[in-house]
Amino acid sequence: MDLTLKIWRQANQRAKGKMVEYKVKGVSPDSSFFEMLDVLNQSIIEKGEDPVAFDHDCREGICGTCSLYINGRPHGPDSGITTCQLHMRKFSDGDTIYVEPFRAKAFPIIKDLIVNRGAFDEIIQAGGYVSVNTGGIPDANAIPIAKVDSDLSMDAASCIGCGACVATCKNASAMLFVAAKVSQFGHLPQGKVEAARRVQNMVATMDALGFGNCSNTYACEQECPKEISVSNIAFMNREFLSAKLCADPKNI
Repeated sequence: MDLTLKIWRQANQRAKGKMVEYKVKGVSPDSSFFEMLDVLNQSIIEKGEDPVAFDHDCREGICGTCSLYINGRPHGPDSGITTCQLHMRKFSDGDTIYVEPFRAKAFPIIKDLIVNRGAFDEIIQAGGYVSVNTGGIPDANAIPIAKVDSDLSMDAASCIGCGACVATCKNASAMLFVAAKVSQFGHLPQGKVEAARRVQNMVATMDALGFGNCSNTYACEQECPKEISVSNIAFMNREFLSAKLCADPKNI
């Protein structure tokens, strides 16, 4: 496959960026998108130029760091995958491929295709945890949990925090990410003790960091590599409203 790549290049957060065109030839349809970028970077390095900076770690669809905006879609033209799981057979010989970083006010560009998603860490620090002394290792059946609740919690916990929901939302909303973390704990008895404080602190931090409100277009669910359901947003909204109506000032 011979391809034309138009890639966003930006030296740092303060520099002015632009799309730069590159040509790659002889790409195997069975190679991954990152393997193709590795080939491109090797050719760039051999010319004595600065290679394209992009983020990755596990290359197994687990960590979520490999977030790229490809041809107008987070993680590219496939569903239920991260960028590292995208293969070149999803493209055709002679295609022009546009590659950009995830764009959001709360995700400032570090360099080229790498953005700082530390805003997600701040949201987690605001309440995405359970403060409990677990003591020794309890028996698995020590705290009976209904299967429907455990399933909902585990489904929400599959969120890897890649930011695709933010990148695809026209308001750059982090509602699906926050809702997944609220649901992860809110469906379990261990998480109910801090539920009111958790949802209020996480939502307040999300707003303070510059994320927009939910656009109600369900684009986040469509582009989420782990297919997190927007029903989690409804759960979070109920938790938030309940916390506000029943708020005890000492717990906020």
